[in-house]
Amino acid sequence: MAENTLQAPAVSQEVAGLRTSPVAHLAEQMASASVSGERGVSLREIPFLAQVGVRARPGTPSAAALEAALGTTLPRRSGEVTGPAGRQVLWISPDEFLLVADPDSVDVAAAAAALGTGEQALPGSVVDLSANRTTLELSGPSARAVLEKGCHHDLHPSVFAVGTAVSTQLGPVPILLWKTDETTFRLMPRASFADYTVHWLLDALGEFAAPEVP
Repeated sequence: MAENTLQAPAVSQEVAGLRTSPVAHLAEQMASASVSGERGVSLREIPFLAQVGVRARPGTPSAAALEAALGTTLPRRSGEVTGPAGRQVLWISPDEFLLVADPDSVDVAAAAAALGTGEQALPGSVVDLSANRTTLELSGPSARAVLEKGCHHDLHPSVFAVGTAVSTQLGPVPILLWKTDETTFRLMPRASFADYTVHWLLDALGEFAAPEVP
């Protein structure tokens, strides 16, 4: 496993103000496509969430140091999400996790420093991945039905419970899929696939604007 990785210096407020999310140009299209009522479903982007890649094996001194620095435990099994609202950790693999937090709320350099430096450094890494993915939120009574048109994972509540996150695909696009409540899902595609993913979802949810065919 690679040694700990420090964050680059924080960007200035001026530079931060110039950020544009991957699907900002589709915000009006997403809003106008929303469907209300019993067949309701809506789509929006939640831009600029802090996303931090964490590597450490749970139960080791590395994991303990990172858990103390991040203020939350690391997941122990596939699909598990740990941590309080606004600072949650998703399981990716047995020693790989993604911290998802409120924008600009994580000191990545301080977390990485918890692993130490030089010959005494603990194995592990902490890397700012915030620009790697964006977050789309699909919600409403028909959200699951929309996803089932192309998601490779079983979304039945007995298999995919609230508070579960998995790596899967939506159509041809790899995503992280996170069920945050009974009718709300967060989809996290890589930024380069975000435009395609939004258009796929808009096409998939279009039918729910019409009455259900008996």
